Amino acid sequence: MGKKRDYVYDSYTRTMCPECMELVDGKIVYDTNGAYILRQCPTHGESLELLEEDVNWHIHKSDYDKPGTASTCQTKTDKGCPYDCGLCPSHDQHTCIGLMEITRRCDMSCPTCFAEAGKGRDLDLGTIEKMMDFYMASEDGKAEILQISGGEPTMHPEILRIISMAKGKGFKYVMLNTNGLRIAEDEKFVEALGAFKGGFEVYLQFDGLDDEVYRRMRGRQLLDVKKRAIANLGKHGVPTTLVCTVDKGINDGIIGQLLLYGMDEKYVRGVNFQPVAYFGRYSGERNRITLSGILKRIEEQTGGLLKMSDFMPLPCDVDRVALTYLFKENGSFIPITRGKDMSQYRNLIGNTFVFTLEDTLKTLKDEDATFGLTDCCDLLSDIKRHIPKGFIFKSRENKMKFVDENTFRISVSSFVDAWNFDMKSIQKDCVHVITPDQKRMPFSAFNMLHRGRYDEYYL
Repeated sequence: MGKKRDYVYDSYTRTMCPECMELVDGKIVYDTNGAYILRQCPTHGESLELLEEDVNWHIHKSDYDKPGTASTCQTKTDKGCPYDCGLCPSHDQHTCIGLMEITRRCDMSCPTCFAEAGKGRDLDLGTIEKMMDFYMASEDGKAEILQISGGEPTMHPEILRIISMAKGKGFKYVMLNTNGLRIAEDEKFVEALGAFKGGFEVYLQFDGLDDEVYRRMRGRQLLDVKKRAIANLGKHGVPTTLVCTVDKGINDGIIGQLLLYGMDEKYVRGVNFQPVAYFGRYSGERNRITLSGILKRIEEQTGGLLKMSDFMPLPCDVDRVALTYLFKENGSFIPITRGKDMSQYRNLIGNTFVFTLEDTLKTLKDEDATFGLTDCCDLLSDIKRHIPKGFIFKSRENKMKFVDENTFRISVSSFVDAWNFDMKSIQKDCVHVITPDQKRMPFSAFNMLHRGRYDEYYL
């Protein structure tokens, strides 16, 4: 592909030359093998980068697209996107997930780390509280998901106080992003996490089911540690999502096994897959796996339990996020999206990552509750038939227990780096880093271009 022009020209974009990091003109093109970004840099010439492995997914993901949600801006348009992050007026989506790095310290040194974490210092509580208040105010008091991250956030000496503070601010969901080392060793800490039930879960780094995967991706054997962490979290009823960084040739062949493992664990609520992105500490050979590539592998490796068509691009960011929900039926999980054209409901699905189905079930009081899907009659019927008789009369604790044991979510979140940079993708990015100087930056832009600006707060 390239000079032969043996492709379909899909659309024009502004992209980035990974050699000089300058914005250049580009085309999004596709052939039978995939969709690509074709760029032309005046200095470094023409280059091609894989965008999606499945052409059909690439073509039809726009069926789910919809206008973004307006949001406040903290910076002005000056140098242009992606250099004015804060959010600037060019950004086209609000913050679905606000990610706060409360420390740069880490008890590991992963070769794939976005943050290049290791040594450093913690943010003080005053700064952290101001960041939370800023995030909430920037979303007009309706900020949804706060991810507490790092570095390794469980190393912060005030981590429990920070989680408690976040819960008190009114975030709909608070997530703790962790490698699980402390959770595996410190059961009293896990017991304390159990007190945050309701709108709280652990995002646990979990890349595979054998130590060779961890040795290559994390620099050490970790499988036993990960399993002990899951056991401790389950013992104290802490909902957990397994977060798998997928690196082609290392663990992309075990995606199906990992999903089945997660489904068998009582308090594992779901799995999030993240194709490795080429920024941060990653120094391996570039061998890209894409969102649709992960979906293809899920179908191939789960023996028909899941299909690509069970997943829908999330309307808030169709280029970078896909998701499906499963309900347990007769001991097996069934996708509630199966056989349905979910694109016809895109205007009924909010620009959000908030897990409306789970949240509504846990607080359900009305048998006619619509789970945020007002006109999805057949979908609502499917959901309601999974709810046991008398469910609305159960205690909140028993409702939460039912949801945690009988629903499962699978998501794929991909990121933008200098090689696959597409202007639309960066401007619709809805995962934003909340910075110590009270700005919001798209996760990918922050890691590509802006992280170094904040070293003074941590180093």
